[in-house]
Amino acid sequence: MRVLYVEDAVFLAEAVKHNLEKQGITVDLADNGADGLENALKDIYDCVVLDIMLPKLSGTDILKRMREKNVQTPVIMLSALSEVETKINHLDHGADDYLAKPFKTAELVARIKAIVRRPKNIDTSNLTYSDLTLDKTNATLNGEQLTAKEVEIVTEFIKNPENLIGKEYLLAKIWGEDNVCDDNYIETYISRLRKTFKKIHSKAKIVTIRGLGYKLTSKADV
Repeated sequence: MRVLYVEDAVFLAEAVKHNLEKQGITVDLADNGADGLENALKDIYDCVVLDIMLPKLSGTDILKRMREKNVQTPVIMLSALSEVETKINHLDHGADDYLAKPFKTAELVARIKAIVRRPKNIDTSNLTYSDLTLDKTNATLNGEQLTAKEVEIVTEFIKNPENLIGKEYLLAKIWGEDNVCDDNYIETYISRLRKTFKKIHSKAKIVTIRGLGYKLTSKADV
């Protein structure tokens, strides 16, 4: 796996690179937006990690230009800015995930691996996984009625089965426009969905990955 890491704090970048390479991930560094864009447009990376605040060209501009050039490499945005509006803006412009600084390298590694495994460009009114069928048009899961938010959450899980989905990603993607940024909202909805899964006797389940987020799985030993 090869990752482009764009960060102007050189000491931090070198430390992150060292830790990622210990996990078997090849890392190329860029310390400014201009070099970051040039490298990102080569379309040779499995994932691009972009800090937002960069000299010469912002991470936001790099992301926009990548998508304008149809470079669909998965992108993780990094920023000390915690506003939900900032997160949802980058997700809307094509970012795949958003990680707040400071972060633990282990979390970044988990996010990178999860994003690289995600299937791309799934968009349909009916989504299936294991014994689950989500009817987005009628807002039902195996015939059981869901709320609008529950449909959005289940959609994200079924699009990315067996992969980690971070809490921050769900908050920004689903609750961003409502300006709600409390983990308790996600935990409440996850609890409700688990009850629905039990009610429809599904073999699938939503597993909590402590400190990172959740994943949808049908594996009996998880």
